[in-house]
Amino acid sequence: MRRITAKQITTIALLSALAFALMLIEFSLPIIPAFVKLDFSEVPALIAAFLFGPVQGIAVCFLKNLIHLTITTTGGVGELANFLLGASFAGMAGLIYRLRHTFSGALISCVSGSAAMAIVGFPVNYFITYPFYARLFLPMEAIIGMYQAILPAANTLEKALLIFNTPFNFVKGLLVSVIVLLCYKRLSNLYKRIDRKTGEVGL
Repeated sequence: MRRITAKQITTIALLSALAFALMLIEFSLPIIPAFVKLDFSEVPALIAAFLFGPVQGIAVCFLKNLIHLTITTTGGVGELANFLLGASFAGMAGLIYRLRHTFSGALISCVSGSAAMAIVGFPVNYFITYPFYARLFLPMEAIIGMYQAILPAANTLEKALLIFNTPFNFVKGLLVSVIVLLCYKRLSNLYKRIDRKTGEVGL
């Protein structure tokens, strides 16, 4: 097992705080109902997964949602869904990158992580998120109606999730991946230089 240093713990804490801040910067897209928001809070989680491994990437997803629970408006269900999707993304990507530590491996891990998030998103939304929202906020008919306003063929929850949410989550994962791939090498080299200078002992 890799050693966990105090610097790694500090870095994970900082990345979690950054991920929480990014959760607050969210926006809607005209191609999907307005209540489905896009944010880039998985960027720090993917960086942690690449730097340290899949468990640390999942830890960032957990910590950012734990912090977000203090201001939740969804009774924790939104945070649970966000964690499950983010953990599947960062966990899958981090695992593959650890096994194949090359640029091509990074590309494969990013695409695989995006696919994992898209796949996991369907049962999470179908069985957890949308039934909860339908009980507390809007009836299911109204939710589906918002999808039908964009595409009339999306007349069931299954169709709405498959047509809109699944591709949305996949593309979101790819966008996050592009951001990380553009800056990861510099961040990795910087971290390694700092780590060599401090020479910390593993915990």
